[in-house]
Amino acid sequence: MGNLLALIENETLKVWKKKRFAVVVLILLVLIPVFVYAQMKIAQNTAKKYDTDWRAELQSRITDNTNALSSERIPEEWKKWRKALVQQLQYYLDHDINPQTPNAVTFTRSFMDNAVSLFIPLMVLAVASDLVSSERSTGTIKMLLTRPVRRWRILFSKLATLTLYVSLIVIATVVLSYLISGLAFGYRGWGEPVFVGFKVQGSDVDTSNVHAVSQGVYLLMQSGLVWFSAIVVAIIALMVSVLVRSTAASFVTMMATIIAGTILANMASSWKTAKYLFNVNLEISSYLRGTPPPVEGMTLGFSLAVLAIWGVVALIVSFTVFTKQDILN
Repeated sequence: MGNLLALIENETLKVWKKKRFAVVVLILLVLIPVFVYAQMKIAQNTAKKYDTDWRAELQSRITDNTNALSSERIPEEWKKWRKALVQQLQYYLDHDINPQTPNAVTFTRSFMDNAVSLFIPLMVLAVASDLVSSERSTGTIKMLLTRPVRRWRILFSKLATLTLYVSLIVIATVVLSYLISGLAFGYRGWGEPVFVGFKVQGSDVDTSNVHAVSQGVYLLMQSGLVWFSAIVVAIIALMVSVLVRSTAASFVTMMATIIAGTILANMASSWKTAKYLFNVNLEISSYLRGTPPPVEGMTLGFSLAVLAIWGVVALIVSFTVFTKQDILN
């Protein structure tokens, strides 16, 4: 146990000395204020247009989306999305709750929703994509394997370190989003209600299980789903790092896979088997707000199961290959 903890500490320090996590934090410190400024301008323009009446703004969104349903230029998939959105917005309006109250918590959960499928996975790849391949390139893996330590322990220490840094990335994203956006919108909003439980069935929305939770509880649930999505990406990146000797090839492979998933999620509605790809299931936090899935029939449980299976298979492949392949030559 002592040797394992020493290995984990060693791997943690190696990642820390590469300053990858510092780069991730720096990127967040640069980009989040940009998004906050953009959101602040949108909020100001909306307030000016509707004279701070959120109900008028919400009714306008409902009307615009309803009118768009009659347009022949809009694909059927988008019409389904708009019809489901109209039903959700009407639900908020009927219950006299503003779903877009400008505050730090609302901004943070909106930012996390938009970051889960591309931004956060790319931040994770900055740490995960070369944990093994980089040590092959530099030759340090040979020194590590000459020690009287089982190979599975070495890879497990890398996995534990990866889990730690993925958790820190998700936490840092939430904390910095809240702290920075709070300067513009105020730090209130934890107790405001958010409706969850919308179940999208084709172009209809089932509201029988809809119930209100506080924004604080919603953010906690959302962060947990984002973390699970990010850890699966990290595990698959670890597998690629084991299989591919080149650091550049490992990073580019995973980056292309993540970007392809974002594209597929917008285009795969008619390709039913795409729902079994891990990169199409990354946006699992969208199920909380009732957004129609990329492929009809997908549910939160389905996406969690698909991601879990991909993660388990990636772990099995990683440990099998790492413990048996000839790495020293």
